[in-house]
Amino acid sequence: MATFISVPLKKASEVDLVKPLSKFVTTTYPAGEEQGEYIRAVEELNKLRKNALGRPLDKHESSLEILLRYYDQLCAVEAKFPFSENQLCLTFTWKDAFDKGSLFGGSVKLALASLGYEKTCVLFNAAALASQIATEQNLDNDEGLKAAAKYYQLASGAFGHIKDTVLSALNREPTMDISPETVGTLSIIMLAQAQEVFFLKATSDKMKDAVIAKLANQAADFYGDAFKQCQYKDNLPKYFYFQEVLPVLAAKHCILQANAELHQSILAKQKKRFGEEIARLQHAAELVKTVASRYDEYVSVKDLTEKINRALTAAKKDNDFIYHDRVPEVKDLEHIGKAALVKATSITPPLSQKFTDLFEKMVPMAVQHSMSIYNQRKAETVNRLVGTMREATNLCNGVLASLNLPAALEDLSGDSIPQSIAEKARSIVQQGGLQSIEQLIKDLPELLTRNREILDESLKMLDDEETTDNELRTKFNQRWNRTPSGDLYKPLRAEGANFRNILDKAVQADQVVKDRYNTHCEMITLLCKPENELNAAIPSANPTRTLQGSEVVNVLRSQLAQLDELKKERETMEGEIKGVTFDMSTAFLTALAQDGAINEEQLSLSQLDQLYGAYNQRVQASLRTQEELLGKVQTSHQEFSSLKQSNTEANQREEVLKKLASAHDSYVEISSNLREGTKFYNDLTEILLKFQNKCSDIVFARKTERDELLKELQQSIAREPSAPSFNVPAYQSNPAPPAAGPTPAPRTVFPQQAQQQPEAKPQPPARPPPPSFTPQAASTAPTNVPPTGPPNTNPPPVAPASQAQGPPYPTYQGYPGYFQMPMGYNPYAYGQYNMPYMPYQASPGQGGYPGAPPAGQPYHGYPQQPPQQQPYYPQQ
Repeated sequence: MATFISVPLKKASEVDLVKPLSKFVTTTYPAGEEQGEYIRAVEELNKLRKNALGRPLDKHESSLEILLRYYDQLCAVEAKFPFSENQLCLTFTWKDAFDKGSLFGGSVKLALASLGYEKTCVLFNAAALASQIATEQNLDNDEGLKAAAKYYQLASGAFGHIKDTVLSALNREPTMDISPETVGTLSIIMLAQAQEVFFLKATSDKMKDAVIAKLANQAADFYGDAFKQCQYKDNLPKYFYFQEVLPVLAAKHCILQANAELHQSILAKQKKRFGEEIARLQHAAELVKTVASRYDEYVSVKDLTEKINRALTAAKKDNDFIYHDRVPEVKDLEHIGKAALVKATSITPPLSQKFTDLFEKMVPMAVQHSMSIYNQRKAETVNRLVGTMREATNLCNGVLASLNLPAALEDLSGDSIPQSIAEKARSIVQQGGLQSIEQLIKDLPELLTRNREILDESLKMLDDEETTDNELRTKFNQRWNRTPSGDLYKPLRAEGANFRNILDKAVQADQVVKDRYNTHCEMITLLCKPENELNAAIPSANPTRTLQGSEVVNVLRSQLAQLDELKKERETMEGEIKGVTFDMSTAFLTALAQDGAINEEQLSLSQLDQLYGAYNQRVQASLRTQEELLGKVQTSHQEFSSLKQSNTEANQREEVLKKLASAHDSYVEISSNLREGTKFYNDLTEILLKFQNKCSDIVFARKTERDELLKELQQSIAREPSAPSFNVPAYQSNPAPPAAGPTPAPRTVFPQQAQQQPEAKPQPPARPPPPSFTPQAASTAPTNVPPTGPPNTNPPPVAPASQAQGPPYPTYQGYPGYFQMPMGYNPYAYGQYNMPYMPYQASPGQGGYPGAPPAGQPYHGYPQQPPQQQPYYPQQ
């Protein structure tokens, strides 16, 4: 009875994991020791896949360990890389485990850009290999029995896990071998075999008959469920594998039920229920008789049959001579209990014994995504605080420039350059003057053009691939069953539209800077001139030396000094704000481990409030202080202006000094804006190059997937019949081999032709030249007339059998599989519509055909009808 079922492995196509994963590592992590470690881990992962899938595996525990380790690594790495069709696209191709393919089409296979698909197929192979290892165990000792039960339960759990997860993992229709119906059936089969192993263990340990009967009955119940799954699922029986499995399942169901009845009969005998003993033994004998008659080529029950028959004979003898107990009907017997000692192994990674994550230090993608959003929130907070302080400083400078401060306090002589203006002129010259700004302005269009070209080229790749996909979808209709490129590229197109919007806003900002430069260009040019030329360009005015040392001047100078101190504090605070660092990955990892998810918004806002709450309060206090100081400065300036002598020359000089001070502030701001713009365009170039690489990778993956799908469609079309199915005549499908003796003639003779045979004459009447030899010509030729034409080389026909046997028809010697049809012959007339064959009618004066068999015996050259096949499932 030791016939156990194992499952074949799926075959995988080779996939290069190194290139795409290494590319992701180099673009995501900065160069250094960490990046190098991750790249080495990627290479190890690629080697692990080759060891697990790229070579034949022995039916040994070490091979299963490799498969389980690769499965565990896939589960661990799934959360750390963005595996998807529109990000990190890896296409995995697997063949159907049960489909053997055809001569022209090849076997069925499926290619998907899904890590879940790879995990499902690897787990299927692990379950299949576990079933093979269990089948190879020696069941004559305890170690073999324990190992077999362990591996069958592992296989059952793995198949059951695939059944529950395959549809969500693939998001499309899977191949038939990993469909929920198929793996569900395999899971039940493996569980039934594990229960049978426990039954064998209990039998070898000579446990109580009641326990053994319950174990056997439970195993029989499992096999019955598995048989029904195979029998009633529409898609399963078409596989040759399941057609071979069906009789084994039916036989095992009967055998284990017979064992249950046998051990229950022993229990009945112990309880003095001799009639029940005989009834159960009779039922067991019928079951093993059914197995022996129908499934003997799959399972041998000789020993069990002899054991049951001996027990039945002895029980009948004792009952007939001693007990005379009534033998009940089988349907009236008490049902045997069941005891399930097996349970499908739960699939919870890690499954391998010594698993170590190759990417242990790499944070999961959920943490990476949360870190990205946190960094954006942090940058927004920093920019808001820094921007607020810079706006306040610019406002302060603008107010002071409009009041000609501090130049008005330094220009009491009226004929020399104020010290503040001279310092501002030297500062502009040190920063490069006009040449620096003009060069920066000249570089911006080139940077903008480069970024636009990268973006346009990236989107063009998507457009071209989407156009090709739409054309093929229109051509193949429903057969083109992959994800439409238009749906797949939506995130990338949204990202591209965002980049284009950013570039448009950058162009507007560039124009604002250029307009501002054009407004202050004349004064900036003046500040760049030598000191004597600058002094000559500033109008002279009457001296106001009388105000030197006055109280209002001292108050204004004190207030301006306070504003300068406030600006320096802001510069220091800006550096502190930009220098704040905190590692949020630890907090995100802790949240992920505790809750299984990350509430990024709550954690980020809470942490940012702790980091920047105090700085926000300091910035607001700085703004309030500036507002108070500017109010005081304006009041003091009004008093200062009223004391100064007002004339046209003084007003002109003050106006020029205001413009020079404002030009300096504009120069500083324009230079800063242009440098930020240059840095922005350079940084955007790197981001757009990554975007271009992402588009290139997904387009390449889609092209690879497209080529695979086209190849598969071509194979599918090649497998399809070119015309509707029709019944082929039997004589064409089963031609008889040419024999050395005479070839028998067809057994069908048309009576009309036999009735029209002329009587024997010296010469036949003239008629049209006949075609090559036909059976009718042989049957209608007179026997008493010598031939007048060339001798016929065909052998003489043989008389047909007394009973018509139907097709196939024989072939003629020298022309295998082909002979000339008689006139008016319809090869489909009899076999297709079940019309009776017409008996042969001999013409008058014609002798019978030689070589006819005795009456009642069929002609030896025609195959006999095979016996009608009995159903697999026993009729009880």
